[in-house]
Amino acid sequence: MRSPLMRRIGLGAFLAAVLTVSGLAPTATAADPAPAELTFATDSATTTPGGTVNLSMTLTNHNTHDVWFVYQTIDPTWLTTQRPDLKYSFSGCTLATANGATPCAGTGPADLGGNYGTTVPPGQSRTVTLKLDVAADSGCNGNIGFYSYFYAEFSNSENVSGGPVYTPVTRVLCA
Repeated sequence: MRSPLMRRIGLGAFLAAVLTVSGLAPTATAADPAPAELTFATDSATTTPGGTVNLSMTLTNHNTHDVWFVYQTIDPTWLTTQRPDLKYSFSGCTLATANGATPCAGTGPADLGGNYGTTVPPGQSRTVTLKLDVAADSGCNGNIGFYSYFYAEFSNSENVSGGPVYTPVTRVLCA
């Protein structure tokens, strides 16, 4: 007499074979890239009081449709807010173009989305650079870092939200 377990295993193997032959079996596929991606870079990992660091943000469109609209926030990390002796501000914003850098179109760190010069065609990127100034009387041995959320809309009415995306940390050193 066959055991019930063997009958179940046999039935399962039979069903798996039928699904595979008919093309209905799940297949392993590589994960699609996010439709839009936001990355950060800085031109220096450290600075001193009175120094400047450029924070670059690159929005890449992996979708097959244009990015029509972007909304992005940028805020200091919790650890940065815990150091009241760190004094810094954003003093400039530029968009990289084929003809060189142009001033940002948005309102700066409060609303960065308009700065990307949308539309962003499929497969292309836009880079916005914020100038981070550290005050001459800023405290030392602290890290300045930010996080960001973004929302992008595409020409086919799809949208994507992303974040938090963290910037590289800038360390304020004293000489």
